[in-house]
Parts: sequence; structure tokens; C-alpha cells
Amino acid sequence: MSTVLAVATDDGAVIAAIIISRLLLPLLIPRYPLVILAALVLDAIDGSLLDALTSVDTGPNGPYQSFDKALDIYYLAIAYLSTLRNWTSPSAFRVGQFLFYYRLVGVLAFELLHSRAMLLIFPNTFEFFFIAYEVLRTRFDPQKWQKHFWVWVAAGLWIFVKLPQEYWIHIAQLDFTEAVADHPWFGVACALGILALVAIALFVVRPRLRAPEWGWQFAAEPLGPVADAAPTGWRELAEKSALLALISVIFGAILPQVQVPPLGIVIGVVIVVSANMAPAVLFGRHRGTTPAAFAGLLATNLAFVYVGSRLLSHNETFPLGTGLFFALLLTLLTWLFDRYKPVHDARALKADTRVRRQPSQ
Repeated sequence: MSTVLAVATDDGAVIAAIIISRLLLPLLIPRYPLVILAALVLDAIDGSLLDALTSVDTGPNGPYQSFDKALDIYYLAIAYLSTLRNWTSPSAFRVGQFLFYYRLVGVLAFELLHSRAMLLIFPNTFEFFFIAYEVLRTRFDPQKWQKHFWVWVAAGLWIFVKLPQEYWIHIAQLDFTEAVADHPWFGVACALGILALVAIALFVVRPRLRAPEWGWQFAAEPLGPVADAAPTGWRELAEKSALLALISVIFGAILPQVQVPPLGIVIGVVIVVSANMAPAVLFGRHRGTTPAAFAGLLATNLAFVYVGSRLLSHNETFPLGTGLFFALLLTLLTWLFDRYKPVHDARALKADTRVRRQPSQ
């Protein structure tokens, strides 16, 4: 963040406001999932706001682009963790889980290979799939749709929405406003296409939907007491390590101040995750999900990041801002994972028990 602020000191307040908004807004997604639409809009307009209000270079090689890509991964990770908390359809969760990790692998490949084709091959279908699920959940019970329904939703979004979008943005590298200015017919065609999609939704899809199960529900259900269950061992260690390692390596490749090689980041993340889980696994203690536990975990992780930076990096000085950012990222995602994973496990166990009992009834 210091790199961006240093570009235009006079514009620091505007830049800080945008970055802080992009950090805080996604924290509402677990409780109010469709806040992701606001995060999506903010992601779309932040570059224009910076161009209009500041002198920051928002071009492909400008300092803000690194933070922009990192913040995209940040709010998608929170959205994924909120599926652990909220999603009641096992089939939809598995499809969403695949789409999320598939995109992470693609972003990592892009950062390591510097090939924009990776972003086309690994499109960000998860984001729109998440929105589709949450829009349906406002009126319908997602558990009543079978696996093939969610697969078709994902396939439709992948082929007809994300592939054209990823090609436009990352391969052709075209700007929508410039394209409309140069070719007015293109803007008309896009408007007609949107109207056609709305018409299909209203007159083809909507009449075929079953009657709503409940009134509009935009907020997710409050958490139950199972949120304080103890970790389940090696399987959870592997899942949490994979999630945080992928995200941390991506952030390490994006942020210019990071001088630690990818393998070093992976090793460091596994050590941090293992150290965070060790007391609960060894002594059977419950996860700490209180604000005090969060603060203690943040301090511990900052110490780990500092030691890892000293051992694995060639930097002569410790970049405190970047180190604190990494520690905060690891702590927040770990805290949310520990908070929501038991909810998902309890729901999955209940569904599995119900399925096993069905033949005998």
C-alpha cells in the first residue's frame, strides 16, 4: 500500500479510502452475500475513480494494478469461505468449490508464466455462480435443485458469460467505453443483448420456476453453536494449507515488495497453519473465534511472517507494511475458515445421516 500512496502523496486520502473500502466491504459478504455485487461494482469503477480524482497510474504497468488484482482474490476468498457458512446444497457447494480453486490455479499460472491465456483457460466463473446461487436463495430452497441443475448453471455462465468477458478483457485487451465510442452499433447491440437476456429471464425462465418457498431473504442465517467445534485433524490441515498457500503465492507474485520464492511461501504457510492449529489438535481445545483470539493470532502470524522474511528473503530490511498485510490476510482467512468450516461439516454430517436413514423409512 505504501508504494501506491507514495506515487501521489496529495492523493493519499482518496487512494486510502478506496483501498480501505475494498478491504472492509467484502467482510459483509458472509452475513449479506449479495454485497458481493457492491464489491464487484467497486472493483469495476475504482480505476475510473482514481483516474478522475488522483494522478495515480492505473495502467497495466502502474502501481495500483498489483493491488487491484490482489484485492480481487481477497474478496473472492471471503465469498468462498462464506459458502462454508451459508450454502445448504451439497451439490452447489462442490461445484462452487471446484470453480473457486480452478480460478486460483489459473491466476497463479498467470502470475508465474505471465501468459494472459491462463485467465481465459481458467475463467472466474465462481463469482457469477456465487451470485446466481445467492439470488435464487432469496426466494427458493437451493437443496431442492439436483446436481445437474447446478452443473448446467455453471456451464452456462462459463461458456456464455465468462469466456467472452475474459477474452475481451485479457486477450483482446479492449475497453468497453472506447469500443462504444469508436463503434456506436456495438453499444446498441450490447443493450439489445441485455434486453434479450432480461426477456428470457422474465418470460421463459421465471414461468418455469416453482412457487417461491419464502419471502425475500437477503441476510444469511445467524451462526449456531457448532461454530466453536475443534479442528478435525490432517484433512483440515491439508485443506487450509492448500487454500492459504495458493492465495499467498499469488499475492507474493503480485506484490512487488515480496522477494520470497513461491516454494518458500508455501513452506512458510504450512508452518504457520500448523502452528495455528497445533494447540487445538494436540490438546483438544476449541478454536478461538473471539476478537481477542483474532488479535493474538494476528500478532503470532506477524512474528512468523517476520521470521520467514528474514530467513527466506534477500531484503536487507523488513517491509513492515507488506508483512502486516500478509499477516492480516493469513489471520483473517484462517479465522473465517475456523469459524465457518464446522458449520459446513455439521450440515454435511446431518445431510449424510438423513440420506442413510431414508432406505429404512
